[in-house]
Amino acid sequence: AMQKQAAGMENPLIEAGAFTTRHHRIAFRHEGKLLEPIAGQFLIDFASEEKVVARKSSAPLKPVPIESVAELFARGIALEDNPATESAAMDCYLKVLELDRSHAAAHINVGTLYYNHQEYRGAEQHYRAAINIDPRYALAYFDLGNVLDETGRVMEAIQAYKTALQLAPTYADAHYNVALAYEKAREPRKALRHWQAYIKLDTSGPWSVHARNQIQRILQSDGLKLVPKQQSN
Repeated sequence: AMQKQAAGMENPLIEAGAFTTRHHRIAFRHEGKLLEPIAGQFLIDFASEEKVVARKSSAPLKPVPIESVAELFARGIALEDNPATESAAMDCYLKVLELDRSHAAAHINVGTLYYNHQEYRGAEQHYRAAINIDPRYALAYFDLGNVLDETGRVMEAIQAYKTALQLAPTYADAHYNVALAYEKAREPRKALRHWQAYIKLDTSGPWSVHARNQIQRILQSDGLKLVPKQQSN
């Protein structure tokens, strides 16, 4: 009788859950009981020791959460400060750009990682991409100026720094770097104006000391002097 019941199933693997017993035999659950189809015998149901080999899932799997662009970018910033995790930071920024090609700040940070490893071509590509996305991004012009300067394109670097200063006139680092670039180009008088602007913005830092020394050197070598403004009566 038991055999007929098992044989009467059109497809036992579908109509009854299939299990392997402790002795690796295939058995089926039929009408709430475990049945060994060949012998036609019910088996003792060691439920805690059986392994399900075929059954339908009662609940859908939850999707693996995907980090948002903001979360990936923030994680990249946290990883970037440690040289040991720079490659992981790069992966985060590149993932950001896969999700949002118009993320100018991610382009900047990828460019900076390239720049720090003297991979100037990659750095320049990403800085220019940031500028294309946001033409008023002063930092992008500043960073591009640094790449241009490092690769010997001093006059182009000066133009990039000047654009940064047009967008952000109190950008102290841009004043400092354009002054250096003007000195490389042997235009000390143009450098002088930016050294003077720099020391107004940074009055006591170590770079300010260097700027003051440069001002003094230029004034002495060119026979220039600062003329104090006369107070009006």
